[in-house]
Amino acid sequence: MAAVLSAHSEAFMSVKQVAQYLHLNEKKIYALVNEGGIPATKVTGKWMFPRELVDRWMLDSTHGGLLSDRLVISGSEDPLLYHMIQQITQETGSHALISFSPTGTRLGLELLQANRVDVCAIHWGPDGESHLRHPALLRQYSQHRQWVLIRAFKREQGIMISPELSSKIGELSQLFEPAYRWALRQNGSGAQRFLLEMLGHYGVTRDQLRQRLTALSEREAAAAIAGRRVDVAPGARATAVEFGLGFLPFGWESFDLALPRGIWFRRLFQDLMARLKSQPCQSMADALSGYDLENAGELVWGDE
Repeated sequence: MAAVLSAHSEAFMSVKQVAQYLHLNEKKIYALVNEGGIPATKVTGKWMFPRELVDRWMLDSTHGGLLSDRLVISGSEDPLLYHMIQQITQETGSHALISFSPTGTRLGLELLQANRVDVCAIHWGPDGESHLRHPALLRQYSQHRQWVLIRAFKREQGIMISPELSSKIGELSQLFEPAYRWALRQNGSGAQRFLLEMLGHYGVTRDQLRQRLTALSEREAAAAIAGRRVDVAPGARATAVEFGLGFLPFGWESFDLALPRGIWFRRLFQDLMARLKSQPCQSMADALSGYDLENAGELVWGDE
């Protein structure tokens, strides 16, 4: 039992211990907790601080620190963003690490909150409401005061369908018939949120759809259509084009990147933004179709 308690005390620190560890007074520690500026969790009314995350937070807060050659991105998936990241990965080789792990918007934000990733890609409803919806979504997380929101692009969202249906289906409402097999997305994903709003527009519930599987990424949903396992799934036009699928549009959405202010100035992130604004990226966006890169790289929220 003593060994377990010892291991626990090493993994987690109290307010007093973390104050001593960081050479700060306890009042400052409480201020950092209230600002969401330090990794912490409340257990039976007391704040506890994971030593590993505190160490990572310190390193990441240091200008030019050990993590400056790393950029881990999660959240919503997108073909154009994926290809830009792949290019950076190939060019930097072993000199830096940039990775993209699609998780869906909600889980990506939870990982950002836990300091497990550096950037979270999000989309949460139609473009015309993103200036309200995206900040409101971020404010649900205690560390939002440390975050900024950067515009990646706008993209066309709708329904991906099998090539065979492209010549048969002219209206979205036809897809709600029992004959068509759906791949839906997991709860907390931007695509699922968009789908539910679209269904509401037509007065339809998700229970009325013939769901065959739950896809945990947009590429998985597109692959299920291409593999003839389902007929229909929510997704972006670019993903449909990439997989040779048909597409029925429903509207445009803003695709934004949430990240801590310190990450905003990291060389790898600035390199990614420069690529999104480059002519080769525009050419790729034109080939995939369904993108608007006019405001790529702009700060849209968080400069307070």
